Amino acid sequence: MSDHHIVTILPCRDLAASTEFYQRLGLILDSDWGHYRMLSDGKGWHLHLRHEPTTPQAPENPFSLYLYAEDVDAIANRVRDQIIEPGAPHLKPWGMYEFAVSDPDGTLVRVGREA
Repeated sequence: MSDHHIVTILPCRDLAASTEFYQRLGLILDSDWGHYRMLSDGKGWHLHLRHEPTTPQAPENPFSLYLYAEDVDAIANRVRDQIIEPGAPHLKPWGMYEFAVSDPDGTLVRVGREA
């Protein structure tokens, strides 16, 4: 891994539910510090989850993530029951093949690739 990268730290009300959700997307739990968890996929995704009981819930939750992936369809199949837009993933007018889901706290998560 390069020394130059960025990691998102997301607050969440329920660490177990959030961890399970992001594992369905393909991340694995690297470390668990009780109130703080680190996940990654071994390909470049890194996500830290921090327990925060006052995390805003949907629709007030202002957070969102965009996960770039080669095999968007495989990831979509793991979370098909939670995809927001019927028929997705599909090609968007802005040139991305993508789909969107919401995590347990209402964080919008888009997964896509350039078409």
